[in-house]
Amino acid sequence: MLQALAQGPLDIIGDVHGEADALDQLLARLGYDALGRHAQRRRLVFVGDLCDRGPDTPRVFARVRGIVEAGNGQLVLGNHELNLLRGERKDGNDWFWRQDAERDRKYEPYVRLPGDQRQALLRFLMQQPFALERPDLRVVHAAWHAPSIQALRQLPTPAPQLHALFDHWEATTERQLADGGQFAASQAERSSWAAALANPRSSVPLLPGVARYEVGRQMGNPLRVLTSGLEQPGKTTFFAGGQWRFVERVAWWDHYQEPVPVVVGHFWRRVQYPASSPHAKAEPQLFAGIAPEAWHGAHGNVFCVDFSAGGRFHERRHGQPVGHTTPLTALRWPERTLMFDHGGELPTSGFGRPVAPA
Repeated sequence: MLQALAQGPLDIIGDVHGEADALDQLLARLGYDALGRHAQRRRLVFVGDLCDRGPDTPRVFARVRGIVEAGNGQLVLGNHELNLLRGERKDGNDWFWRQDAERDRKYEPYVRLPGDQRQALLRFLMQQPFALERPDLRVVHAAWHAPSIQALRQLPTPAPQLHALFDHWEATTERQLADGGQFAASQAERSSWAAALANPRSSVPLLPGVARYEVGRQMGNPLRVLTSGLEQPGKTTFFAGGQWRFVERVAWWDHYQEPVPVVVGHFWRRVQYPASSPHAKAEPQLFAGIAPEAWHGAHGNVFCVDFSAGGRFHERRHGQPVGHTTPLTALRWPERTLMFDHGGELPTSGFGRPVAPA
């Protein structure tokens, strides 16, 4: 579940989210052939969330699987892959389950995976790690969280099956929350506000019991932390994903004190921040005041390479130009430059320089 990162120069690609054409264009611009071979012997690394929302997730997985199995690239699992492995029906993943889910009509048209290919894809994902590391670089989908990484390091060899491990950590956390009273407090508040929690037009206050329970549930499971990040009770409420939210993401990089640089995806960074956007996240922005090409964190050695390619379905629905402000992006290492699927190239800035928390 924690593996060695390949040596040599790398091209680290952000969250693809089913954007197969963008992936093909980016790989071609980077100089890779169909199997991920490069004339300068560079290697590919994918930060996870290959799937969901975009028009052709099956083609994305076919391309990446071919590259990984040929030994020319590596993949870390994101929260969207974890959903598939756990059998969870989530927003945007009906391409896999083929249940004609009403929630996914907004993503049409999209390619469905043939049912007889599901098990092969799941077997491939089961073999992929949650984090990669070498002396000069670390890659994880959402957060390099030392206690969660240590939990992976302490696993026996061979490690338990992912399902068993996830369920063990989940059950342990739920038991602790029940014993500590957080579960009962959360249920009482949810019961009082049940009619309003799924209504975006409601006015719902911050529910502290719900917030404490949700933070405890997130932080108690290392696999949740690594794939979807750290959380804390919110300062205000916001509506996202069909429900009112009472927790907020943590800019964990502001507290990252280790010298080894980390590259992540997951956090919907933007190359531009317009005043309003149909795919803007409702929660507080973690990159406020940080230039899109800048490294960030307490020591300027963390970089988020997810530039919101997962929002392209919104652009298509609203008849907007696709991909100009939501580029699929690669960070080239050790050059520390960005390459975009539309052909642009941009040097990063601020590496090794501390960034004050927003």
